[in-house]
Parts: sequence; structure tokens; C-alpha cells
Amino acid sequence: MTGGSHRKTDITAEAVAAGDRAALARAITLMESRRPDHREAARALLQELMPRTGHAVRIGITGVPGVGKSTAIDMLGSMLTEKGHKVAVLAVDPSSTRTGGAILGDKTRMARLAADPNAFIRPSPSSGTLGGVAAKTRETMLLCEAAGFDVILVETVGVGQSETAVADLTDFFLVLMLPGAGDELQGIKKGILELADMIAVNKADDAGMKAKAAAAEYKAALHILAPASATWTPPVLTVSGLTGQGLDELWIKVLDHRRRLEATGELMAKRRAQDTKWMWALVHERLHERLHHDPALRRRVPEIEKAIADGTLSPNAGASEIVNLLGI
Repeated sequence: MTGGSHRKTDITAEAVAAGDRAALARAITLMESRRPDHREAARALLQELMPRTGHAVRIGITGVPGVGKSTAIDMLGSMLTEKGHKVAVLAVDPSSTRTGGAILGDKTRMARLAADPNAFIRPSPSSGTLGGVAAKTRETMLLCEAAGFDVILVETVGVGQSETAVADLTDFFLVLMLPGAGDELQGIKKGILELADMIAVNKADDAGMKAKAAAAEYKAALHILAPASATWTPPVLTVSGLTGQGLDELWIKVLDHRRRLEATGELMAKRRAQDTKWMWALVHERLHERLHHDPALRRRVPEIEKAIADGTLSPNAGASEIVNLLGI
């Protein structure tokens, strides 16, 4: 966007609220911009749209490599649009900070959703820290809610910390696993199981008995862990992203989870805690940007690094000087 972005933002806000897809895409691009005037316009836009947000079912989806995430998301999203829902698929990809991300590949694997007028697929930004990527994905999620999307599927495209980032963005965290647990079970990080609100063993159409056996092993593994909520015990289902088998039951469980957590007030408490984490992610992102773009810091930091490498300055003293230059 060029000059006059405030004027454009006013128009975009109305258009986003009316469900204009082109306006939504432009609003997201504005939100991802690093230009100070765009940032100010984006903040004003989001503030104006906030009353229209918060109503969607927010589902985080992760899975081991080769589990068939994109196929499952394509089938689940298509099933939901057939039920009358509007579905947005977003991605959190920390690896995109280095590679530019692989969501376009995912988009081609989500062929049905990509062509569905009631669906919207959007990648995470291709630069910034993981916290910043997650924060931008969150802002995109809110814009999609304001545009009338009532189901948001947030996919982890990368690996590592992205699972925690996505769990912090969503109400329900779904972990897709492969049939034939055994080695896979050994390879699961305990932290992912602790985050899971449900485990779904995918590819049940190909490996019926193996999928059931895997589900039994995952159930046993979950019983060892204390559930995150006294209201909800994570179920284990067998599904097929290819045929749609089990996806109806999966959706029923998601809605059951939502009803229970709304009834106890846990859902609202969870979202408030996420808002606080979002704020700190943005603070860290902005400090990180200042470190790299502030002219005084850019001049002085290489000298500080050289002094530390030469042994003439301690890391502690170097850190103190940088913090002072930031004005903190």
C-alpha cells in the first residue's frame, strides 16, 4: 500500500466486515507490513474490527511428518463448508523465516478448499521471530473472524516450538498421528501429548487394525499424563483424511469440548491468557526489530561484538550497553 493508508484502512474495515475476500487479503497484507505508517493503520483497523471477533471455533492442528495433515485439513474443511460453515486455514511456520515457507505446496494439496468460496487459505508471514510469526497469525485469525469465518484451522507447518505457538493461538489442539504406534510413540515429545485436546490416528482407511492398535497405545500414553483441564479428558479417534471416515465424530468432539469449557468459564480464561502471551510476543518482536534497525544500535553493536570476541569487554557489560541504547 502507498500513501493514504489510513483512508484505505477505513474503507478496508467496512469491506472486511462485509466479507469482501479481496479486502480481507489486503488487510492481512497491511497487518504484515513493517512500514511504521502501515503498522499504525493496521492497529487502528484491528481495533475497529475487534468487536466482531472472538466467535469462531479455533482449532490447532499438528502432526508428525507424513501423517497427511493437508489431506485431512482439506477433507475436514470441505465437510464443514458443506455444513454451512466458513473456514479459514492459517499456518504457523517458523522454518519460513529461513526458507520462505512451504504453504503454497500445502495449498495445492488442499485443492478442494482452495477452490471453495466459503474457505480461505493463508500462510504465516515469511519473516520475523517465531513469536512474531505467531502474533501475526493471530492478527490474521482475528481479521478472518471479523470477515465472518466461524471455523479457523491453524496448522503447524514447521516443527519444534511451533506446536506450543499454535496451542497458544487456539481453543482446541488436535494431534494427528500415524497407524502402527510403536516407534512413533517413542518419538512423540511428551510436551505435544500434554498440549493435545485430542489425538486422531489418520490413514485408518489403509490400516484399520493397525490404526486401532495405535489408538489403544496412545490412550494408554495419555492416561499417564494429568489432563490439562478437569473438564476434559482427551479422546483418541481413528480417522481417514482421504475418505472422511471419523471426521464427523471428530467435529462432534470439538463442539463438545467447546460447550464444556464455555460452561465452566475455562474458554474465556484461556483466551485471556492467550491475549497476554500475544502482547508479550509483540513486545519481543518490536524489541528484536529495534535491535536490527535502530541506526545507533546498528553502528555500535558490531563494535560491542568485536570487543567481546577480543576479550576486552564482558558479555554482561555488552548486554548492559545494548539495553541502555534501547532506552530500557
